[in-house]
Amino acid sequence: MSALPFAFAYPAILGALVALPVIWWLLRLTPPRPKAEVFPPLRILATVLKREETPAQSPWWLTLLRMLLAAAVILAIADPVFNPRASSIAPGGPLVLFIDNGWATAPDWERRVQTAEALIDDADSASLPVSIAFTADPSNDALAGTAAVARERLRAAEPRPLVPDRQRAFVALRAALDGVKPGTLAFLTDGAAANDNDATVRQLADLQPAQLRLIASDATQTVAITDANNAADAMTVTATRLDSASAATLPLTAQDAQGRAIASGSVSFQPGQSVASGSITAPFEMRNDFARVSIDNHPTAGAVQLLDDGFKRRRVVLLSGEASDSLQPLLSPLYYIQRALQPYADLIEPNATNLATSIPDLLAQNPSVIVMADIGRLPQETYEPLQRWINNGGTLIRFAGPRLAAAPADDPLVPVTLRQGERALGGALSWAEPQPLAEFPNFGPFAGMARPTDVTVKRQVLAEPTPDLAERTWASLADGTPLVTVKPMNAGRIVLFHVSAEATWSDLPISGNFVEMLRRIVQLSRSGGVTSQSGGATTADALPPFRLLTAKGALTTETGAARPLIQNAKAAPVAGFENPPGLYGSEEGFTALNVLPQNAELKPLDASGVTLVREGLIGGETWSAKPSLFLIAFLLLLADSLIVMLMSGAFSRLRPAARTAAMIAVAAGAAFLVQPGQSRADDSKPGDDQIFQRLDNTHLAYVVTGEPEVDRISERGLEGLTQYLTFRTTLEPSAPVGLDITKDELAFYPIIYWPISATAPMPSAASINRIDAYMRSGGTVLFDTRDQFSALDNSGGTSPNGERLQQILANLDIPPLEPVPSDHVLTKSFYLLSSFPGRYAGSPLWIEARQDNRSGNAKSAATADGVSPILITGNDFAGAWAVDDNGVPILPTVPPDEAQREYAYRSGVNIMMYMLTGNYKTDQVHIPALLERLGQ
Repeated sequence: MSALPFAFAYPAILGALVALPVIWWLLRLTPPRPKAEVFPPLRILATVLKREETPAQSPWWLTLLRMLLAAAVILAIADPVFNPRASSIAPGGPLVLFIDNGWATAPDWERRVQTAEALIDDADSASLPVSIAFTADPSNDALAGTAAVARERLRAAEPRPLVPDRQRAFVALRAALDGVKPGTLAFLTDGAAANDNDATVRQLADLQPAQLRLIASDATQTVAITDANNAADAMTVTATRLDSASAATLPLTAQDAQGRAIASGSVSFQPGQSVASGSITAPFEMRNDFARVSIDNHPTAGAVQLLDDGFKRRRVVLLSGEASDSLQPLLSPLYYIQRALQPYADLIEPNATNLATSIPDLLAQNPSVIVMADIGRLPQETYEPLQRWINNGGTLIRFAGPRLAAAPADDPLVPVTLRQGERALGGALSWAEPQPLAEFPNFGPFAGMARPTDVTVKRQVLAEPTPDLAERTWASLADGTPLVTVKPMNAGRIVLFHVSAEATWSDLPISGNFVEMLRRIVQLSRSGGVTSQSGGATTADALPPFRLLTAKGALTTETGAARPLIQNAKAAPVAGFENPPGLYGSEEGFTALNVLPQNAELKPLDASGVTLVREGLIGGETWSAKPSLFLIAFLLLLADSLIVMLMSGAFSRLRPAARTAAMIAVAAGAAFLVQPGQSRADDSKPGDDQIFQRLDNTHLAYVVTGEPEVDRISERGLEGLTQYLTFRTTLEPSAPVGLDITKDELAFYPIIYWPISATAPMPSAASINRIDAYMRSGGTVLFDTRDQFSALDNSGGTSPNGERLQQILANLDIPPLEPVPSDHVLTKSFYLLSSFPGRYAGSPLWIEARQDNRSGNAKSAATADGVSPILITGNDFAGAWAVDDNGVPILPTVPPDEAQREYAYRSGVNIMMYMLTGNYKTDQVHIPALLERLGQ
């Protein structure tokens, strides 16, 4: 055969070429060119007499141009087709067709069928039997039969969304041949190795065919997506390709569940690179709507990555019992949680410290997980929406701490019943040593994780023993005490870490296992978010086929013989004949199974050391010259038209464009686009003037109780302390401020004095929530029962004011309390004090208790540089400080003693300096001066 054979699809049309001489004669004449002459008549007459200057025929080159145009049209209608065809099949044995019908064959399946049919036609002409086997079919009847039977099987076959199982097909083929040597064995392959040890070509050569043909298509079209990772700011997509010779950029499209394209990106390959990563940038909410990612213009199942709930990034809310301290981030309860979850989830923190208002706002954002670090009590009105959110599929993760250890044991948002207080391991008064972790149980999200050997626990909260405690323990210490417990609640769960979220109680937050443990728990949550109205869903162990993927990358509801997908925690499922690629589950939740396993790589089929003939599919080099000939004819027609117009003078009288009109149009457009700007001034809101006045200086503040005499003593007491501070220190506060805690802004004041009165109205829940938020954000409240009672330890009875204080504190998330230790910074913040009297001297001053593992000089993790958020006394500070307009004390001390009043003022000074400087006086630089003052 010739190197470039071709044939005409309609050879009879070529007979029109004999008419070209007639066309030549018809095209000879051209109308004379019109001329414009200037009068006089003699000039016109002279022109008329010169007949030899009037052209009687068209120029030869114009006639040749038109002849070529006619010839191009005739040849285009005849449709010349260039189609090199391989030589005929070899005799001496059956024709064997070993055909790949996996996912990569979908785009050119028709050409593969045409190629196989041509080979079957050759075998039919030679009266040879045909054996045919498909590599992506679960079973094959490869017995040699007639050409008609082979055609029926070929037409019934279709590409499947699977990686070819060539070994299974080869075993069936070898058994069917039963030692008979093929004449021609044609392997119609997709060109990609099915696995790392794919020796299919050598196995086919071992059948000793007279002729082995390897027929493949263009490898540049074989590309696939192998992974999609929802990162913090974009989705990262990993793709692989078979032909890595040249650089290429593949466009990516992300679609939602309805098939609408909602985002796009690209992945770029460098020359020689077979695996590359690209990205699709989109907001978090949009990325969570991605249902699939595909490569444009590649309609195959491999070029599609189905996404399920596991792909979606969870929205995680972070709540803490303490406000964050930017100067001491390592001591913040949320520091290690933020860094552990940031790569895997979208983190949300409340904008306000008032949990009564921030928790409903956060629940409205449909989070999947809420993390609480050392929160003991929540506002009462938040428990019901939180429980409803958990029942509907939310995951609540809690961490222990001093506040949780001091919280009531009947907290409904704790998975187990906790003992009051915490257990210290390795302290001075403890016989127990710090405990390592035990092996993780074979159930729960930590199954399969190696036991961390670098983690020890020094302090924990203990769970009361119950019959089901072992079943609800996901991790424990070496001595058997629980470390992580869980409580299922309908579709959701509550998880408790029995240690704190920072490194004071254990080494767990600073270990790599902490990241993996949190990530696994978060992945258990519902990805689409949970509301307090929608119902939750559970996931079965065996997931039925829900939507299956076709070879061209489309989802279909026809599940056929697909079996339910059984999830294995130790290994990711792999697509196969029983579990084709697709979605398994239901509309409530599903798992995606893709064609290729994660991070797979396409590699060329190994055919080294085998003698064979390489060919392309029919139509690979086949091309028709009809489009090209029609294009040539059109260009010739266009050139002829332009020449005729030029010869007739159509371009000689062009007029200039009307530039003035264009300029007017441009000016009008510019005037329309340029709009005058509008200035805007924010009007000041009512009360701004008062706020600005209170911001100009430090003010002492007190809670207005509604009882005139109590409020008068509070106001005059803080006025007396203000004068004392002005005379004795460099602090010069302005006039005291009475606060309505239901509406006034509290954040302007470092400390709020609250006189407790049993006869005053009980503060509302909203007011108490505002006080709780104020304390979380770094403020301090000084509660004063004014009755000399110190019954917080229930050792001496309770006064009416004390009972009212307990009612208020029951709704506040407060840390454990203790009387001011002798070495506390309060005893030396300005004056050296051993007690804190007021009008009375019998009540201790209660503050936040220090943890046993902190030294007396250690900075606490609390906000405001270690300042306690709460102070409680019964000594009636305001009564001792109160003075009239002349500076004379209003109330006598009990017993009457001006020295006690002096110490009451000094107590107030120390409290104010403690509020403003924190634990500054605990620094070592002050130790020599303090020892000298103490005479030591």
